[in-house]
Amino acid sequence: MDKVFIDSDIILDLIQEREYYSDAVRLFTLVEENKIKAYVSPLIFANLFYILRKQESAKFALHVLVRLKALVRVLTINEKTIELALSSGFKDFEDAIQYYSALEENIEYLVTRNKDDYKKSGIIICNAKEYLALQISGPQ
Repeated sequence: MDKVFIDSDIILDLIQEREYYSDAVRLFTLVEENKIKAYVSPLIFANLFYILRKQESAKFALHVLVRLKALVRVLTINEKTIELALSSGFKDFEDAIQYYSALEENIEYLVTRNKDDYKKSGIIICNAKEYLALQISGPQ
């Protein structure tokens, strides 16, 4: 079973029915059907709460996060993760933290719409549509 890190932009596509909603729905359907294991970082919960609270309400944000938590596993961010992120050369420090937390857990895929923000050493970086295409083509 694939271990897949799902970035906040994909989750927001699902929650807010944005442009890439159908791909996000198909990805989370695989999660619900236990065909893939989904992972996120604690940062994603904080970021989603901040965004959803501002756009909707704190009550709505918490409701969404409780539902999300039922579907995903939350990775650990520790001292090693921060040290790796600090020395990584990533343009976006938050992305570096997420990448190294996923790498430490041996995550195979990092699904995001911001592919250019991530380095490609050790994890396959793809968007939801690309990941779904890999699923259709069969095991790699």
